[in-house]
Amino acid sequence: MSEFVEVASGLRFPEGPVVLADGSIALVEMFGQCVTRIGSDGSKTKIADVRGGPNGLALGPDGALYVCNNGGSFGEVDFFGLTFPGPMNPDDYIGGRIQRLDASTGELRDLYTHCDGVALRGPNDLVFDAQGGFYFTDHGIRFGRQADISSIFYATTDGSMIREVVHPTDSPNGIGLSPDGATLYWAETHTGRVFKAAITGPGEVAHHSPIDPSALLVGLGGLQLLDSLAVDGEGNVCVATLGLQTAGITVVSPSGEVLRQILTNDPLTTNICFGGADLRTAYITLSGTGRLVSMQWPCAGLRLHA
Repeated sequence: MSEFVEVASGLRFPEGPVVLADGSIALVEMFGQCVTRIGSDGSKTKIADVRGGPNGLALGPDGALYVCNNGGSFGEVDFFGLTFPGPMNPDDYIGGRIQRLDASTGELRDLYTHCDGVALRGPNDLVFDAQGGFYFTDHGIRFGRQADISSIFYATTDGSMIREVVHPTDSPNGIGLSPDGATLYWAETHTGRVFKAAITGPGEVAHHSPIDPSALLVGLGGLQLLDSLAVDGEGNVCVATLGLQTAGITVVSPSGEVLRQILTNDPLTTNICFGGADLRTAYITLSGTGRLVSMQWPCAGLRLHA
């Protein structure tokens, strides 16, 4: 176990941490249906209510926060004192959407609910590129005996353009870019795999096939499920790993070598971001126990485009 500092507790399934200019942290509370700001003293301030299921968050080039809203794809389940995402309640589902949030006013508006006439199902996580657009994953929905075959999309912040970039994918979750912006990475939750694709232009990637060995960065053995990810300054993919014995952050080199696993003792370790003056502070969401913690990272994180 690494040494963690508890930043905040009492959160209802925190995800999508974002370090703001003043050093505070914005994150979503999926089951609290809100976006929350965490102060340096651990204080919690609601920025906005977000109906549905806010799942991912990123700071855009215009200073606004962009929200991946899964629409209410999961129900809240208490299991031995831990919070788990359980089956959805169809009556609560409002449809997946990408939203823009003005953090100063709390104004929230929908940017995208469809792509080429096909409804978004469960948008999960997003990352901005140097051109000011963003890639996002649609995790899809698993309910009863059905499961979506889903996609990765690219969109612009003005609501004028969205396109499908990768299809098919199986439960895509975390997403990130290499330091040079030439490679797109994403994690699939249920397969326990991280994939990669060469970026050929803004919102365009080289042909991807899940059966192409060159598309696979790493596959984790045993029962290890994957959540969101971040890329550090050395180009390593730091992917949140769900499970009992290996819950934490798995660090994978650009060549696919597992360098280390940093254990957290929370089976619902869901996300990581980097902050601090030197980007060597890692902020990690422990969603099962409803906490945000921090730790010193072995290297500087990657400064995100915004």
